[in-house]
Amino acid sequence: MTPTRPGTLLALAVICAAAAWLIVRETFAGLAPLPWSAVPALLLLALGETVAGRNLKARIAGRRAGKPLQPIAVARTAALAKASSAAAAVLGGLAAGFLIYVLGQLQKEVPRADAYAAGATVGAAALLVAAALYLERCCRSPRPPGDEDTPSGDRQADWR
Repeated sequence: MTPTRPGTLLALAVICAAAAWLIVRETFAGLAPLPWSAVPALLLLALGETVAGRNLKARIAGRRAGKPLQPIAVARTAALAKASSAAAAVLGGLAAGFLIYVLGQLQKEVPRADAYAAGATVGAAALLVAAALYLERCCRSPRPPGDEDTPSGDRQADWR
């Protein structure tokens, strides 16, 4: 499994923002007000992934006592981090597309309230992306001591 690339997440967000803007442009009059419920959910997920990453990093480094970590548990945590960063990029992109559309109508009350909700959703989604990337980074195993002597491009040395 390769690390998540920020460029991939950015591309997901941009594509979803463009799609959301196109859809909202055609259907805004018939849409219900944008709910705020996504903001606390995304923030709680970001907090949970940050705490999990901190604990996982300490356990992998041996600074925290407890049962030994199973490799499959760490792999599943990395998969969760990859999935949540992608989902947050999609949700943030959708909210950004909505926000871009309503920014031109801030003098009206309903689009202004939707702009606040969409902006908060974009911010919460960005925090979740950052927390998920942190959790994914915490799943990496540390280099063994004395590994500084081997050149980084030597594939044979990496397998020893």
